[in-house]
Amino acid sequence: MASIGLKDELLAAQAEAHNTKAQLEAEVALNRRVRTAISDLSASWEVEHTDESREGARGDALVDQLCYLGATLRDRVRDALHIGVKRAMAVVCSGFSYDMEVVSHGFVTDISKTDAENEERLHALIDDAEAPGERLAKLFEPEVLPPEAGSSGGEGGEDRTAD
Repeated sequence: MASIGLKDELLAAQAEAHNTKAQLEAEVALNRRVRTAISDLSASWEVEHTDESREGARGDALVDQLCYLGATLRDRVRDALHIGVKRAMAVVCSGFSYDMEVVSHGFVTDISKTDAENEERLHALIDDAEAPGERLAKLFEPEVLPPEAGSSGGEGGEDRTAD
């Protein structure tokens, strides 16, 4: 009788070990996919990929790399915003006589109108600028965005910019 109880415990332990092994294998596979995704993202944005083999705690290296990637991409997006605004100002001022110093302070309001009227005018200007602004932004995309992963120009590349 004790032998049957021992067999049951052994079978239960084997089943638990099998489940634990399956969970561990799934975690290793997920870890591998995350590392590949981070590596691919880093490569597409030309961000230096850290060598994790030198790190004592590999999980910490992965977290550090994600933090570095996030900070780097934030800096690049900020730079892109600045480039876009400067290019847009240059485009506007290249065809019109605007004082760049006045334009650099944002929307110009009409002091003879109420705040609500100026707000309404502002929203109308933003709506009117939507389509031309999109076209202008697409002209500058190559300056601020890396090429799409795996794009050779056709899929998601040139077709997207052909408005």
